[in-house]
Amino acid sequence: MIRTRERVVAVTFNAAWNDAGLDSILGDLARRHAPATFFLTGDFTDRHPQVVKKIAAAGHGLGNHSYSHPYFKDLTAAAARREIQAADQALRTAGAAGTLTPFFRFPYSQTSPAQIKVVNALGFADIEFTTDTNGWKGTEGGMTVDIAVARALDALRPGAILQMHVGAAEDRTDVIDAHALPRILDTVTSRGYRVIDLRTLLTSPVHPTSTAGKAPRSDHAER
Repeated sequence: MIRTRERVVAVTFNAAWNDAGLDSILGDLARRHAPATFFLTGDFTDRHPQVVKKIAAAGHGLGNHSYSHPYFKDLTAAAARREIQAADQALRTAGAAGTLTPFFRFPYSQTSPAQIKVVNALGFADIEFTTDTNGWKGTEGGMTVDIAVARALDALRPGAILQMHVGAAEDRTDVIDAHALPRILDTVTSRGYRVIDLRTLLTSPVHPTSTAGKAPRSDHAER
């Protein structure tokens, strides 16, 4: 959550699989003049460097989602640092420097005070989320576009951070979050909310509670 009484919401996407939903997502964001932050793994970045260029060209922020998307609870502090630094290097090599943010998001939302200290010591803030649409589960996991939209809108409140996903697992190409995004953005606006860029928090007195790794969330996301 972003600690504020303003009717603002932040839209974020994680990417670790393929880029099947990217063009649709970027198009819908552009048509609605809505900013977003994309948290990419280093492995995804190495496999899809063109994604970094597209996101950067569109003016959206890029965040660190580790290199290989491991369970951080199983990592030593040194291994966690290597994951974060390797992802950062991959993003910079792919040309993300101009839109790279000092934001990190834990894989599987596995945060702990000790892990957050490691992240903070490397100059990153932990940004989690208020709710995940769960679109990543796909139809195989019982998800539909209607359910994804409802999950996002049920969590709508001042300072909400929405988590969605680019692409789909196991080489699927039908991305529920890409289909849900236009309805989510249009309803957010119709309810009097404004989509803000998380990068404005770097110079704003409004701070995300998730910087300390305590953002409320309804459940763990796969990616």
